[in-house]
Amino acid sequence: MTTTSTSTRTETDSMGPMQVPADALYGASTARAVENFPVSRHRMPRAFIAALGLIKKHAASVNEELGRIPAHIAGAIHQAADEVIQGKLDEHFVVDVFQTGSGTSTNMNTNEVIANRATQILGGQPGEKLVHPNDHVNRGQSSNDVIPTALHIAVVRLCHERLIPSLRKLHQALEAKAEKFHPILKIGRTHLMDATPIRLGQEFSGYARQVQLGIVRMQSAANYDGLCELALGGTAVGTGLNCHPEFPARVIAKINAETGLTFREAVNHFEAQAAKDAITQCSGTLKTLACSLIKIANDIRWMGSGPRCGLGELQLAATQPGSSIMPGKVNPVMSEMLIQVCCQVIGHDAAITHANAWLSTLELNVGMPLMAHAIIESIELLSAAVEIFTKRCVEPLEANAERCNSLIEQSLAMCTALAPVIGYDAAAAIAKKAHSEKTTVRQVALKTSGLTQQQLEKLLDPATQTAPSVEEGFPAGG
Repeated sequence: MTTTSTSTRTETDSMGPMQVPADALYGASTARAVENFPVSRHRMPRAFIAALGLIKKHAASVNEELGRIPAHIAGAIHQAADEVIQGKLDEHFVVDVFQTGSGTSTNMNTNEVIANRATQILGGQPGEKLVHPNDHVNRGQSSNDVIPTALHIAVVRLCHERLIPSLRKLHQALEAKAEKFHPILKIGRTHLMDATPIRLGQEFSGYARQVQLGIVRMQSAANYDGLCELALGGTAVGTGLNCHPEFPARVIAKINAETGLTFREAVNHFEAQAAKDAITQCSGTLKTLACSLIKIANDIRWMGSGPRCGLGELQLAATQPGSSIMPGKVNPVMSEMLIQVCCQVIGHDAAITHANAWLSTLELNVGMPLMAHAIIESIELLSAAVEIFTKRCVEPLEANAERCNSLIEQSLAMCTALAPVIGYDAAAAIAKKAHSEKTTVRQVALKTSGLTQQQLEKLLDPATQTAPSVEEGFPAGG
């Protein structure tokens, strides 16, 4: 099916007739929204549309069970909604993200597409309304409870099915590098300045732990009571008007059976519809994860700088030419890609925060389409970027052990190991002298500290400086 035909048909809604493309499955309400909101190229995300299909599918089944719609209509809605879930009707979801803040236009887009497709299934033509978008597809529902329900379902599913699995792969890759790089000694850096020695594997163990904690945070966010609570059943203002009291629990049970997740009806429907605190909290967790990933990607970018005139401690995989003018140049493009994605996630979090703070007005939040677009894109971007970064940057990453080792002896911070023995001031004087004379701490200490070469070899062994230690057998500092 396509919606490119120049011929039209007439469809009507409560405001009167509208011309609709002849081959479109949407109706008059959607056509009005297309005219009203030609704002951007952005449409509601695929995961969100699939969640709407899931709700409409099981709503039809429950409405049949409750005797509220006929079996043949429920069956046709069920089949049409399955096609929505599978993405077969995506071309008919044409409403811009920037629309009515309740998402009513998208809810009606869904109702009309399913109603017209169900009408076709029953042998009719689009517009005949053998299945009615409001009376049948939307029975027992309101945009005000369906849209937040779809938002929560889409976010939780994406976290469990895409983002957390991609983070697990990154965590495993970083742990493998931490183990592989453990024997490699290098100079540490704080404030971008030379510090005491560290093992390259220790640095990577820190990255692995950051990602591990990110997984824990995302699991907590995805399983958080507020996010797993669904607004379905609240209808217009949270009171449940025109909704059978058994409807929400039954629909949610069917959604859980299909998804394998554990959604439940909102404890308080007025909270569930009036604000989007759970989405804002989840977005904040995504922002925290983005900060972690920026740190990891940026460190790898710095340590891979060079290859000759930078730090040069890591050897990055050559994935593509780095310059259109400088032959042979290779850039840290995978780190740059991930950092850009993370910057976008941080920006989306700001938009979500403002939409929740400013548009949660009286009985309804009216920033839900924006929030859906932003948080779903954040999850999808992070999922894809992390997977690519793992495969094309972390897994093929190699260390330049020779370069790492060569920089250790040059560090003035080596004097730190002398301080417990000769005192802070004396050690600082050695560092200052080594710097002014362009020599090493070891060379100056051998001449001025009063310590023997054997003592200095033990104290200045970089391997012993990478773990807690108690110095014994040396004179007290002074």
